[in-house]
Amino acid sequence: MDSKVLETAASAVQARNRIRHHIYQTPLIPARVQGKANGATVLFKAENFQLTGSFKIRGAMSKMSSQTGNGKLITASSGNHGIGAGCAAQTLSKSLTVVLPETVVPAKLEKIRSYGVEVILHGGETGLAEQHAQRLATSGVYSYISPYNDPDIIAGQGTIGLEILEQCERVDNVFVSMGGGGLVSGIGAVLKAFSPHTKVYGVAAINSKALAESMAVGHTVETEHLDTLADAVAGGIDTNTLTLPLAMSVVDHVVECNEEEIQAALRALAFDENMMVEGSAALALAGFTKVAHGLAHETSIIVLCGANFDLEVLKRAIFDL
Repeated sequence: MDSKVLETAASAVQARNRIRHHIYQTPLIPARVQGKANGATVLFKAENFQLTGSFKIRGAMSKMSSQTGNGKLITASSGNHGIGAGCAAQTLSKSLTVVLPETVVPAKLEKIRSYGVEVILHGGETGLAEQHAQRLATSGVYSYISPYNDPDIIAGQGTIGLEILEQCERVDNVFVSMGGGGLVSGIGAVLKAFSPHTKVYGVAAINSKALAESMAVGHTVETEHLDTLADAVAGGIDTNTLTLPLAMSVVDHVVECNEEEIQAALRALAFDENMMVEGSAALALAGFTKVAHGLAHETSIIVLCGANFDLEVLKRAIFDL
């Protein structure tokens, strides 16, 4: 097994000890409808119930709790990482600036500002916001925190994998939405280290799939980014990202989903499972649905990564308004 995978898994154990009193251990909820037709056991890892409404608090708290000193920090986000980082900064008394794309969901922007952090709006998508934050960091005024390309961030996200293995006796498959790759790399590393038989499915939105395209060719590539209901996974990745080689080591299958499939999953979660989530969470269910026919009598975990949705967007998607 790749030494980086084992190192990441060990770091996740350490991160859990640092952050466990600052986050929720989220429940593993049996699905009411999904997958029941073919005798499968389907469970939702409900990060939509996390303290900040998304898994991102884990990585942000892991990173900030590992740092000493009180220098100024800067990060970039499509929204959820900014919320998690803002919460962590407030909890740990850190000075933080968050760079967001101008297209950020208003509800996410409001929540980030509620933590008392400085906010800068720049660019039309998350990749441009990241580049701006990185440029500002080169001035020496700030220390940059990547939303995904950082070993402490990845380790923090990997704590989800540790919880899953404690909450479920046998895990055959785990479905994880892919954006920058911190979530799938962290969870995947933990699963490959402690439950090597478990298959990791990375689920990508066809409209913005930088990591999936890069995994396919073995190096970072530029891709077109179109609007997607799974806005939290949209945007490019760093050319030197740690998540690309990690994801290539731990992801067994990549599933790509279009907007209609994501929309159908949002509706299924709302009407069948009584859960309102954001598009990036529904993306994981959409991926499972595409391959569920081949997973009869197996136990599959679907990671619902967040619920910080734009209400108007969600209403249109669910009710076709």
